Amino acid sequence: MLQYEDIIKQMSLEEKAVFLTGKSVWESRDFPQYGIPSCFFADGPHGLRKQAGAADHLGLNASEEATCFPTAAAIANSWDIKLGEEIGMALGREARSQGVDVVLGPGLNIKRNPLCGRNFEYFSEDPYLSGKMAAGYIKGIQSQGVAACPKHFAVNNQERRRMASDSIIDERTLREIYLTGFEIAVTEAKPRTIMSSYNRINGEYAHENTHLLQEILRQEWGFEGAVVTDWGGGNDCVKAVKNGGTLEMPSAGGDSCRQLIDAVRKGELDEADIDTRVDELIRVVMEISDHHEAGPEMEELRERHHQLAKEAACAAAVLLKNEGQILPLQPQTKVGVIGDFAETPRYQGAGSSIVNTSMVDKAAAAFSQSQLELIGVEKGFERNGGQYTYLKERAVHLAQEAEVVILYLGLPETSETEGVDRSHMRLPDNQIELLEELAEVNPNIVVVLSAGSAVEVEWQGRCKALLYAGLCGEAGAGAMVEIITGKADPAGRLSETYPHKLEDVSSYHYFSKEGGNAEYREGIYVGYRYFETAGVPVAFPFGYGLSYTRFEYCDLQLDQKGVSFTIANIGDRDGWEVPQLYVACRERRIFRAAKELKGFEKIFVKSGEKKRVTIPFDDKTFRYFNADTDQWEVEAGVYEILIGANVRDIKLSAAIECEGSEGIVKCGKKELPQYYTGKVQDINDQEFLQLLGRTCEEERGRRVLAENNTVGDMRYAKSGIARWVCRRLEHLMEKKMKAGKPDLNLIFVSSMPFRAIAKMTEGQVNMKMVGHILEMVNGHVLKGVVKIVPEYFRNRRENRALERRLAEDHNRRS
Repeated sequence: MLQYEDIIKQMSLEEKAVFLTGKSVWESRDFPQYGIPSCFFADGPHGLRKQAGAADHLGLNASEEATCFPTAAAIANSWDIKLGEEIGMALGREARSQGVDVVLGPGLNIKRNPLCGRNFEYFSEDPYLSGKMAAGYIKGIQSQGVAACPKHFAVNNQERRRMASDSIIDERTLREIYLTGFEIAVTEAKPRTIMSSYNRINGEYAHENTHLLQEILRQEWGFEGAVVTDWGGGNDCVKAVKNGGTLEMPSAGGDSCRQLIDAVRKGELDEADIDTRVDELIRVVMEISDHHEAGPEMEELRERHHQLAKEAACAAAVLLKNEGQILPLQPQTKVGVIGDFAETPRYQGAGSSIVNTSMVDKAAAAFSQSQLELIGVEKGFERNGGQYTYLKERAVHLAQEAEVVILYLGLPETSETEGVDRSHMRLPDNQIELLEELAEVNPNIVVVLSAGSAVEVEWQGRCKALLYAGLCGEAGAGAMVEIITGKADPAGRLSETYPHKLEDVSSYHYFSKEGGNAEYREGIYVGYRYFETAGVPVAFPFGYGLSYTRFEYCDLQLDQKGVSFTIANIGDRDGWEVPQLYVACRERRIFRAAKELKGFEKIFVKSGEKKRVTIPFDDKTFRYFNADTDQWEVEAGVYEILIGANVRDIKLSAAIECEGSEGIVKCGKKELPQYYTGKVQDINDQEFLQLLGRTCEEERGRRVLAENNTVGDMRYAKSGIARWVCRRLEHLMEKKMKAGKPDLNLIFVSSMPFRAIAKMTEGQVNMKMVGHILEMVNGHVLKGVVKIVPEYFRNRRENRALERRLAEDHNRRS
């Protein structure tokens, strides 16, 4: 039943159709004559990005001043749901202050592989932790009368060909790993909107995937809001409306509107489907407008939010190594601060999430205000590589004079950016070489690491302490000094595993490869699920992190509702601990991971104090998804309940027997031998197809290009001009990357399918014109030129006529 049926009945088919595409880059359509206001959207996973002037999707043009909080990858290390909610409330307050109605975030795609260029925006390799943290953000944002828009739904785990790739995945892996986080966020926090991803999932684009949007999101999870495309992510607007996609962003002019009207008139689309989508969007708009009073001025918020950003950075920092308890440093210790990241902190990622902030703390200033004796600051290296002897010599000289060296290392901006995946997990060679030379003259080195995802740390033997700051926001520099000096206890625990090397990762052979398919052959074995099951050693395990104090676990009690136990602080300092609940099935009829996270708490315990902790079971504690019966089931048997400080440091354990279903399992050890061992790095075609339960085909480079081929695919084009343009584009991108200044526009254009030209030009290009562009690319240059010119003028006339009719109808009804 339509909630706003009375309004919808008054709207013409044309008005309803045009309502389902944007008014501009960041605004939805308004219809004042029906009391429907416009919604303003803005990026905001870790800070608001409302563009002040010319609008673009990638964050290249200036945006209004806002607070830059630590990124999701950092905040997930806090394991603090309440902190996530506080940050969400701050984002909501700033959104209201700037007139933003929908905050595009948080991002909760799974960190399938450390190389994903956008991992800094995502919470974790674990769906339970991701979902709980995202739910906190969403509750906080929406408590301020603003809509949250969690993204990117779903199975969007690489940047390479993200707008055209097809994620080939079995149903069980889809449900257990890649949808569970969204399920938690949707069912617990009830976001008003959700953003569909660019990619296809098993052959269907996310925004028109009826299994994803109708059967799971709406029917199973009870989602009642609007599904919004990622910007330029629309494909077939008729299929989208029919299958559950609500709003296409940004404005596509009148092209999508005309396609919807034509489909209704031809009987290819039921007008009732349009009415349903319109009702979804009106519902969101009206809910937001009910809380549309002006928010506080930004000047009132900035100092308070800067302090919250500092508290968040402290809570998220992970102490990975502390040899000889070198930290915290004693007052009056002579320290030398070294590193490009000390002078110019890297506190956020690049791309559409970039935040404009002027309140960025610097390490030198923070150390100067501490009780340490700062004897000098040296750059030491250039973050984008290269050898500069004079920088190294000055740094070595400073290290000789200092009692302790604070060395700031990290990934450069070019390594972690929207649109590009990393090619390796290493820090730049010049940073490691500097560390080695400093260690020769001073063994007391504390490394502060800035990165949005895991890196190889084979060099850690050259430092005594390693503090992982992540991308810690505008106040991160001051927060790290507070931890180094002991003013704050390191409270973070890793939300992703640090493997020894990239080759150890389960998806190493499958991730971001050539071709249009992204094959998820590793199945459910992502992150620690793989390392624990296959027995692969790691540098730092999931959930790991050191404190300045020591904790003791005891007195485990278990019943059908959950577990409780006692944690005692047996050290001489107050501190934070994150007890984690893992579940393991003793007798496995189905293949499953050795351990799975099913609960956690974050507690502050004073020195000498004991605290009782209770972690309840929920509907996700023992379940698995049975693809053969298409439902969640519980495997009957005995389960180990494991309480640990991290996934490999289990402190307490007990067993519980669970009743369960005996659902059909068609494929067992005989058909899926590698999946039963967990050793999934080399899954052959036959076993993968058994897991999928169907065949899959892949389109490889072809000479005749179509609308879903990317601009970068012009390297295969028949037209010599198109091939030259592609080579020129690739040359310019490579040149910018080498200079350490990636051009996000060029990257976006190269990975953009031709159809997106019609979706990202605000109506200047329509899909017929895209077809004519493809004629030119495919070698029929003259034919394409002859057709595209008159189509351009016809499209412009039709768009102007549409706007005139809408204006006249508004005036007539006002």
